[in-house]
Amino acid sequence: MNERRRIVLAFAASALVAPFVSFAQQQPAKIPRIGFLSPTSASGSALFLEQFQAGLRDLDYVAGKNVVVDYRWADGNYERLSELAVQLAQSKADVIVAATSPAVQALQKVTTAIPIVFAGVGDPVGGGFVASLSHPGGNITGLSNIGIDVSDKYLELLRVAVPKLSRVAVLVNPGHPAHPARLKKIENTAKTIGISVSPVRAGTAKQIDAAVGPMTQARAGALIVLPDPYFRAQVRQIAELAMRNHLPTMFWSREFPAAGGLMSYGQYDAENFRRVASYIDKILKGAKAGDLPVQQATKLELVINLKTAKAIGLTIPPEMVLRADKVIE
Repeated sequence: MNERRRIVLAFAASALVAPFVSFAQQQPAKIPRIGFLSPTSASGSALFLEQFQAGLRDLDYVAGKNVVVDYRWADGNYERLSELAVQLAQSKADVIVAATSPAVQALQKVTTAIPIVFAGVGDPVGGGFVASLSHPGGNITGLSNIGIDVSDKYLELLRVAVPKLSRVAVLVNPGHPAHPARLKKIENTAKTIGISVSPVRAGTAKQIDAAVGPMTQARAGALIVLPDPYFRAQVRQIAELAMRNHLPTMFWSREFPAAGGLMSYGQYDAENFRRVASYIDKILKGAKAGDLPVQQATKLELVINLKTAKAIGLTIPPEMVLRADKVIE
């Protein structure tokens, strides 16, 4: 083949290839879609949303620019979670964040293909969400709370704060799958130290207000509020309810003492929502959810509001104040 013919053929090949190269270059990259399912409302989860969005930004994911985030809120109505889970499963999400155990439970029933990352589950193995913490298997992984392991501590700490405590009420959300196990643990501890336990069930704002009646009838000397996203959304209502009734109350997270509750013991779980972004990043880059170990919280904190203690006529023992990680005065 002479040189002239070789040059002509090379130009012809380039002309044929060029349109395809140009077409490929013009195709926009697929924007990842993240689903987000929560039993509460956007306003009730403002702190967690802020942390979640900050975690995405830390990894250069900007909603509306290079990622789409599709939020679904049950607004405290746990029965809506199933419907919202179906919507997210049908939305072609690349990964779905489940804010709590009820959200995971709803999603687990509708998809085994879409990766699910939970941000706050007390017992993912016991709940049937993962096979093990080190190797979850399936399509679910995430960050675990340790509240299920410290439920009995709520009672022990209340007993120190209220030495003559003989009866305690426990606020339970009947829609929360982990509450029966938490309540059982408290009841078992109560038997060993001679304290009566009165469960009070509430799943709406009206039921929370109405809970005062059963607590009064049971002559409860203190209240334990079990970890629950809806109870968190009603933080001020519950804190004010306890204050009005001069009821020493134990919560699981620092937002409650900050809002006027007496004390809390547990992890600062808002951080989980920031850290969940690292799982999303790995999954979007090809990792399988079942191969990503569940991370557990390691730090627990005791927070006491001494202003509230004074207002309800309670003197917190000095040794307990010294033990606290944070004291509100």
